[in-house]
Amino acid sequence: MLHWLPQRTLPEQQQPPPGRAGRMAGGRLPGLLFILHAAARLAAEQEVENLSGLSPNPEKDIFVVRENRTTCLMAEFAAKFLVPYDVWASNYVDLITEQADIPLSRGAEMKGKCGTNESELEISWLEQAYTLKLFFLKEGHNTSRGQEAFWRLGRIQFAYDTSERTYFKDAVSPGKHTANSHRLSALVTPAGKSYECQAQQTISLISSDHQKSVQLLLSEVRIQPFDITADFVFSEEHKCPVDQREQLEETLPLILGLVLGLVIVITLCVYHIHHKLTANQVQIPRDRSQYKHMG
Repeated sequence: MLHWLPQRTLPEQQQPPPGRAGRMAGGRLPGLLFILHAAARLAAEQEVENLSGLSPNPEKDIFVVRENRTTCLMAEFAAKFLVPYDVWASNYVDLITEQADIPLSRGAEMKGKCGTNESELEISWLEQAYTLKLFFLKEGHNTSRGQEAFWRLGRIQFAYDTSERTYFKDAVSPGKHTANSHRLSALVTPAGKSYECQAQQTISLISSDHQKSVQLLLSEVRIQPFDITADFVFSEEHKCPVDQREQLEETLPLILGLVLGLVIVITLCVYHIHHKLTANQVQIPRDRSQYKHMG
């Protein structure tokens, strides 16, 4: 015969506080979920796009960085690097310097970072054998018209690998090197505008490979790292001095031609009016004998 035994209970002071572990787990779990959700949302809100395929120029690349579904950085340019490197001479005793011409590849991968006063663009290609980093700054300075803001390209870094065989042939001591700009202040542009320069520009970088000089050639540039007001649309352009001179040289003959044509038209009009006025005036005979025929 079965007998039910009374259930023993621990003294009140020995029992664990009710729901304490549950409250701790319940408090930590929402916090962890919130952090994971915020990180996923941040990653989802930033987009980078390589739109180089839209350019009719095969040497020109187009890069777009978007945050919060809004374009915050746009860059279009054609770029090529001239990189010196050492190879053995034919006698395998002396070293001679060759030059690698490295264009920016259309299939490049990219990263971007947008900020109120600092923005970055990172481009890598050929399985990250080459990486270009552009650092932009937005600053303000005092002028006679008051405080004015502008942005500029403040630093360039180019990492390359001389063991990569596409552009480097039999380099001595192949390996990775980094070339950096020195006290750079380029592409200076008023805030709220994009920088445009069709002419080629050359920027010198100093390499970690025995301080060799690496040349960056930029052309067909259109960049805006701050204050983009419309999605995928550049703001009003600020042309570089070279483009301004070329535009003036192109329009000056047209302006002179228009001015000359206007002077000729005015001269003809004045002559026509003068001729018409003098033709209507009564001719007074100078010979007194002709007075008898008048009246």
